[in-house]
Amino acid sequence: MAHEDCIFCKIIDGNIPSAKVYEDEKVYAFLDISQVTKGHTLVIPKEHTKNIYETSPEVAKELFSRVPVIANAIRDAYQPLGINVLNNNEPAAEQSVFHLHVHLIPRYGDGDGYTPNWITHTEDYTSDDLQAVAKAINEQIEH
Repeated sequence: MAHEDCIFCKIIDGNIPSAKVYEDEKVYAFLDISQVTKGHTLVIPKEHTKNIYETSPEVAKELFSRVPVIANAIRDAYQPLGINVLNNNEPAAEQSVFHLHVHLIPRYGDGDGYTPNWITHTEDYTSDDLQAVAKAINEQIEH
């Protein structure tokens, strides 16, 4: 179901133009207007869902099953050296459009415009710490 305030729902409905890369009954993919690198594509479910937290397994299955198909098409068209697959959820993770979307960002080498920088904290976690974190997460999963 489309949300009237959602820019991505408006794109799916054809009310806002896009450079469509792929479409089927469940998924729509189009070029990001910012084009961090050539071929930067957004893959979205047609069913409005805010982010990964609010996404049903069925919608996720449909969305993520299309990602390799579209990534391979980008590779075949532009021969990038690699590709980043990125999804941001909530403002703290830099989500700016609140309709689930996956960025496919082709990589062409140093200075291509995308810099995924993070600081690792390997030294802050012992093996026991990692086991405790894994257990805490696992306990929240319905088995």
